[in-house]
Order: sequence, then structure tokens, then C-alpha cells
Amino acid sequence: MRRSLRILLPAAAAIYAAVAVGVLTTSPLVRLDWHVAMFKPYKHWPWAQGPLDVFIVAGQRGPTAVAALAWLGWRSWRTGSVRPMIVFALALTLLNASVGAVKLGVGRLGPHYAHTVGSAELFHGGMIFPSGHTANGVVVWGTLAYLAGRHRRAARAAAGAMALAIGLATVYLGTHWVSDVLGGWAAGALVLLALPLCEPFVAAVERRLERSRWPGRLGWSGWSGPLGARSPPPPARARVRTRPVSR
Repeated sequence: MRRSLRILLPAAAAIYAAVAVGVLTTSPLVRLDWHVAMFKPYKHWPWAQGPLDVFIVAGQRGPTAVAALAWLGWRSWRTGSVRPMIVFALALTLLNASVGAVKLGVGRLGPHYAHTVGSAELFHGGMIFPSGHTANGVVVWGTLAYLAGRHRRAARAAAGAMALAIGLATVYLGTHWVSDVLGGWAAGALVLLALPLCEPFVAAVERRLERSRWPGRLGWSGWSGPLGARSPPPPARARVRTRPVSR
């Protein structure tokens, strides 16, 4: 494990745990949630509501996953490697399992459905903490940056900007508390940081698919395994001319 990963992974887990504890104990973080929710940013800057509504709907898990899968499928076909598809499917699985479990356990209601001012609105059957919208933005765009072959720094910057914009937009629209977004950023970061640790599993799945010749059934006849390079065509057989032997 690289040194940066050894530092960032526990840091993201600690931030996630701190936000969760802050919500569960009705800490000053919950008071901040209520201050922002009652301020109602969408009423102070109504001109941004329409564009951000469209932005948020387009950024939901379904549309972003379909768009990302289409691009990754094209890239897999071009490179002859199914690794991008495996990594993305694994990232979405980790995201849905980890975030979904916490949502079900906490059962928090969003600002539009809150009952008691100052309450954390927990265990009411809601599905608001952590913000799945924000975590999805982190994971989808972050995974695309993780898989980027060229311009990786630019891809990381774009992914960070998208994740930041999605989280802030949900707070502006009042669909999430501030703590939901903080938890969503941390939850998504945990999934991204876990991907390098899953590379042996990804390689094993790729080798298994290679042995089963599964990519060839999709027309990826040049698929050659973990490096994603097309296998060279077999050398042509040299024709040996024979001359009749004179007797």
C-alpha cells in the first residue's frame, strides 16, 4: 500500500465517522444543518434554481452510470480490455452497498420533510444520510479519473469540481442537510480509496474472463488480459516452394 493511501484512507474513514457521530448525537453540526435549511438559499438566489434542478437530475445515479458505462464500453472495445468495466462495476457495487446500508440504518428525513426544529430527524424511515447524490458524484467521476489514461490531473480536477458542485447544489435546493453532503463526500472518497486495494480482485476477474473467452463473444477478439493491449496477429505462414527432384 502506498504511503499516501495509508494516510488518506484512515483520514476519510475518520471524517465519515465524525460526521456520523455528530448527526447521531445532535451535535452543533445538526444546528448548522438547521441554520442553513431555514436560511433557504433557493429563495435568496432563485435565478439558480432552474439550472441546478436540471443539473441535479442529470447527475443522478441512473443517467451518470449509463453515460459512464457507454464511454467505458467504447474504451474497452478500443483497447481490447474489460478492466475499465470491471473497475466501474466494482465501484458502483461498493457505493450501493456501503451507502445503502447506512441510509437504511439511520433513516434520516430531509429538510423538506423534517418534523421538529433542532432535531436530527433520525429513524423516521428516511433515506437522506449520507447523501447518495453526492457520494455518487464522487464515485462516478472519481472512477473515470482513476481510469483515465491521459490527462489524469485534469480528470481529477474535473472530478473534484463535479463532486463539489453536486453536493453544494443539493444544499442550495434544500434536498439535503449540510451534514448529509459532508457524509456523502467522505463515503464516496472511501470507495475511491478502496479501489487500489481491490486491484488483485480486478486482475483475477479479468484473467477468469480471459480464460473463458468471454470478451471474444462481444467481438473483442484482440483482448489480451490485464495490460489491455491488443494481441498481435499471428504471423503468416511462409510458403515453401518445392521443386521436382530430377532423377
